[in-house]
Amino acid sequence: MAALLLQGQDKPLNLEYRVEWRLVDAGKAYLKWNPAQSKGGQANIHLESEGLVNKLFPVKDDYSTNLDERGCVLSTLMRAEEGVRRRETTVAYDRVKNKADYQERDLILNKTVAKETEIQGCVFDIIGALIELRRIKLEPGNTLTVPMSDGKKLVNARIEVQARETVKTPAGEFKTIRCEAYLFDGVLYARKARLHIWFSDDAARVPVQIRVALRFYIGTVNLQLQKSL
Repeated sequence: MAALLLQGQDKPLNLEYRVEWRLVDAGKAYLKWNPAQSKGGQANIHLESEGLVNKLFPVKDDYSTNLDERGCVLSTLMRAEEGVRRRETTVAYDRVKNKADYQERDLILNKTVAKETEIQGCVFDIIGALIELRRIKLEPGNTLTVPMSDGKKLVNARIEVQARETVKTPAGEFKTIRCEAYLFDGVLYARKARLHIWFSDDAARVPVQIRVALRFYIGTVNLQLQKSL
């Protein structure tokens, strides 16, 4: 844990998370962040179901995002295998034309959905926003507004810095700062849910826990830091 917390905000990250759903081990998630020396960087997320959840509803998702030196999103790619669905989604962000070009292809039906969305200047995808929060001094009581887009919609998302808490994960015990990001309930995503993120309360500000609390009949998905790879 000590080696992990010595990493600065602009150092590479390679983290493994345990995914829980309804208090059951549901799979693993991996987050890689590779900052470039001069031009932004790239982040990748891999999510894969395991055990009983994998038998009921197998999930294998890969998401990558390219960012500029400020962390503004340049392009994203999502390959999703969820149950019987297979999709590939690309988004290209053009800050000169102030446009986001969204393309989603159903790999089973070979159908494509395309949409063009207006953006204004620098916008963040969900991973770019996560990295941006690591660069900001987080103090409980503060509220931030972050321009965010998924390629289909542009919103000014509210982020509340709520409290300092001690969180225990498989990687150890961490002093953290808890933030809530208001992205659901029709903001960026239509689904009703609450999203909380716990960052380590140190110079590295590593996301040690991420929790999405969905409606009670779906349950809560909790990602807890397991180790640094």
